[in-house]
Amino acid sequence: MTASLLVLTDFFQAANRALDYATDLARPLHARLVLLNVRRDSVLDPERLTGDFSDLSKEAVALALSSVARGLPVPVVSEVGYGRVEVAVADAVARHHPSLIVLGRPDHSDLPDELVQTTSLELLRHAPYPMLVVPYLVSSTAPPRRVLMAVDGEPFNLGAHAGTMQQLFKALEAEVTVLNVSAGHHEQDLAALESVRQTGLLVDLAPPHARTVTSASAARGILQVAQPHDFDLLVVIARERSFLGKLFHNSVTAQLALDSALPILILPAR
Repeated sequence: MTASLLVLTDFFQAANRALDYATDLARPLHARLVLLNVRRDSVLDPERLTGDFSDLSKEAVALALSSVARGLPVPVVSEVGYGRVEVAVADAVARHHPSLIVLGRPDHSDLPDELVQTTSLELLRHAPYPMLVVPYLVSSTAPPRRVLMAVDGEPFNLGAHAGTMQQLFKALEAEVTVLNVSAGHHEQDLAALESVRQTGLLVDLAPPHARTVTSASAARGILQVAQPHDFDLLVVIARERSFLGKLFHNSVTAQLALDSALPILILPAR
């Protein structure tokens, strides 16, 4: 089966930046893009309250999808979903089995975090799947090579997604730095590296670098290191106990998804 990346688009700037980034990923993966536009026609949709809502007609959506697809240098399939985003995405995932779900993060700087109903967080709670969130200011011209992987040192298992993610890092020829936020003990560095090695994610790649940052807040420590001049991609592990919990929107993963200046690849793990 041909590898694919499922890209959500509403034709706004954030979605366009995410599409550019996904296109750069698709080339080394020899993957196709599945463009999904969801007609969010419910009056209860939280995005109606923020103003970030596309209300194009069916004809306009079809024309826009066709225009976007013609301009891309990789194979493309276009689809329109209906209703809640998480339902439409789950349906597309079940049919296409993509390597990743890719979506843009709009500018929510004028809204308090507690009022932002971020699509990525809702998707993770309803259908845990590897997800790439691209900030609206990111301009992509090449596949990411410098990868920062933030882990806590505890063992983790990516389950059915482990092989796909291994192929992704191998195709990117990624240079990986494993980051642990701690008190700076050498033993914690080794535990973080070992937790990644045990997954097999970095097989056939150069040995990863290890880095520790001291911070009382894991999210602040990660954001301190995850700077665009040093890295192209941030990878975080979202543990099942976190994204299935009621307080997920207050978790480290949620804060990183809202505030990271880098594109963030969220890997749900057990």
